[in-house]
Amino acid sequence: MIELRRVFTQVELIHHEFGPPPAKPAKRGAIAAVIRNPYAGYYEPDILPLMKALEPLGIKLAQQLLTALGGDLEQIEAYGKGAIIGASGELEHGALWHAPGGYSMREVLGWKRNPSLPTEAIGQRGLEKGGNALAIVPSTKKVGGPGASLDVPLTHLNASYVRSHFDAFEVKVAGAPRADEMVLILVMACGARVHARAGGMAASEISRMDGQR
Repeated sequence: MIELRRVFTQVELIHHEFGPPPAKPAKRGAIAAVIRNPYAGYYEPDILPLMKALEPLGIKLAQQLLTALGGDLEQIEAYGKGAIIGASGELEHGALWHAPGGYSMREVLGWKRNPSLPTEAIGQRGLEKGGNALAIVPSTKKVGGPGASLDVPLTHLNASYVRSHFDAFEVKVAGAPRADEMVLILVMACGARVHARAGGMAASEISRMDGQR
């Protein structure tokens, strides 16, 4: 079912955001796949086969984005996902990216691959998953024409309430999506916002490995 037309990758280094320059640039990236929408132009009651078919693409994109950001699992601190559906599709088609897009990043970023967190800080669920990428992956979606942009939300990958990592990354692919296409997006960031100082729990204070706090 997957007919891939384009893959777009963007890596951004933020060197300055008012105030003093950060000790090192903030780094974040996005990857977007442009595929044909097999349900474009008509109403299909059973669209779940596409969600299953997207799983291998999700893993591939997550691996490619991680590589583009340097390949170090330990450097990734935040993530998000989104979809733009061409005009001949419907918003619900974008919802099919929720599971394969989110779970692919959580798998690649270490449900079972990051032993660095202290055992005493990991609850039962954390032990089962390996102690990393425990938080739900935030998402958004819309119907739009060629060149439409999407502000993809970001949150900390282990605790959704860490305010310093609340962010958004604007993503667009020139000329996509065509009316019968979908743009499927993954975003990762290597740290918090530059000069984050809005209070709340710091990433260093994460102690309950349930994906929340």
